[in-house]
Amino acid sequence: MSGTTTAAARCRRETGAGANRWVVLVVLCVSLLLVALDATVLHVAVPAVTEDLKPGAIELLWIVDVYPLVCASLLILFGTLGDRVGRRRVLLLGYALFGVASGVAALSDNAQVLIGARALLGVGGAMIMPATLSILRQVFPDRRERALAIGIWSAVAAVGAAVGPLLGGFLLEHFWWGSVFLINIPLMIVSLPVGRLLLPESRGDRDGPWDVVGALMAAAGLFGLVLGVKRLGGGEAPFSPLTLAPLLVGGVLTAGFVRRQRRREHPLVDLRMFSRPAFSTSVGCIVLAMLALVGLELIAAQYLQLVLGLSPLQTGLRLLPLTVAAMAAGLAGAKLLRRFGPRAMVCFGFCLTAAAVVTLTAMGQNDNTTLLLFGFVLLGFGLETTLFGAYESMLSEAPQAQAGGASAIGETSYQLGAGIGIALLGSVMNRAYAPGLSSVPGVPAADSVAAGHSLGEAYEVAARLGGASGDALRQAARNSFVHGLHVTLLVSAGLLLLGAVMALRLPRIMDCEVPETGPAAIPAEIPGPRDVAETRVSA
Repeated sequence: MSGTTTAAARCRRETGAGANRWVVLVVLCVSLLLVALDATVLHVAVPAVTEDLKPGAIELLWIVDVYPLVCASLLILFGTLGDRVGRRRVLLLGYALFGVASGVAALSDNAQVLIGARALLGVGGAMIMPATLSILRQVFPDRRERALAIGIWSAVAAVGAAVGPLLGGFLLEHFWWGSVFLINIPLMIVSLPVGRLLLPESRGDRDGPWDVVGALMAAAGLFGLVLGVKRLGGGEAPFSPLTLAPLLVGGVLTAGFVRRQRRREHPLVDLRMFSRPAFSTSVGCIVLAMLALVGLELIAAQYLQLVLGLSPLQTGLRLLPLTVAAMAAGLAGAKLLRRFGPRAMVCFGFCLTAAAVVTLTAMGQNDNTTLLLFGFVLLGFGLETTLFGAYESMLSEAPQAQAGGASAIGETSYQLGAGIGIALLGSVMNRAYAPGLSSVPGVPAADSVAAGHSLGEAYEVAARLGGASGDALRQAARNSFVHGLHVTLLVSAGLLLLGAVMALRLPRIMDCEVPETGPAAIPAEIPGPRDVAETRVSA
């Protein structure tokens, strides 16, 4: 009887292993969707939160920024911890924390509680994000299948980021602002038992003690760097103590972390991965791609709302083709990668994105729906092609034992690129925009300076002045904004072409051989819990 049961279990594993991998991918994509949604779903709820909780200016800034700030700073800590104690274990703990923090955020009755809840959401997100990629690396040892899985994974990330504001807008029309957090709880309640049942456990190299000091240095250093970059992106003075101090402290701690890892026998992150051209180039490409994407999306949203006068919902719908094109690129990415190889694919993605950016310089003060549709489709397809090829090359180049650390490096690069993009392209935009308002007829110098801060502030000043001077200021501000947009797009195109040159260091062909890392590192099959139980009974 026991022999029959064992044979049946073996047969079930042999026929179901392929299906199990794709079920695991579905669970991982749901995890990623939640984290991506939470990064953007609050944006449309900010006015409602402001009206209800009455936060101060600094508190409101922390409500919005603390989630990505905490998440980015803890990615390496939890990515390497997952390599040590188990990636599934860290992922499931992240699920639980994410659900609890969502409930606290939804029921917050003051700004301080909401900030704390958003910080806990960032901790949960940092536990979930690198675990999804490292588990994906484990369950798809064949690079061709893994490329398709990463394409689906990246398409889901694009959907989550774009659907967040639309979903938030829908919920706010029918419920109170806390509903944007409550939607996480049912999904977490389902994901916890399903993840525990279906996801395989895996670990990396557990030789030597886990470097607690190094992990804390990485977290504190990244926190300082990301905080400083975000303040720069918010228009703060570069030499302000509150901007310069986090950057300096973060830089010193990060440099100390790198030096510490190089000297340790068992480092948290094997920095020798960066000596591999494919790995280091992929990380650089992720930073440059995100730098262009986030900065352009921010400026495009301002253009659509403030220049063309579209509502937030109409703005989201106008940006939707970008997301649809990104989804298509993610799903087609595996075939493109097999046919053309990483070097040609990433170069093509950067060049296509640069072409889209140059095309969008034809935007003016009048709505051109066809131009925007064409430009956003090219932009979405090009950027997702770039990110897909870079992520796949980075993950495939990393050893299985370092999958969590490598995934954390990729996600950290993603977050840093986004922050630097807002800071850099925002600064370029401001420098090109402000001079056009310095000598508007009939506008006092103080009002010209105030109007030079942003287009929104220029509209407020124009409304206060009224009459011919107000109309002149409003028109000058629109002209200056469109000029600044064109300059920013050209700078972005230059950065994208720099990325295309950088991508020439990537491998020319896609090596699809499965690395021989041993049966302990990459299981040939993923037994279900019932199979394990039957095997124990037969034994």
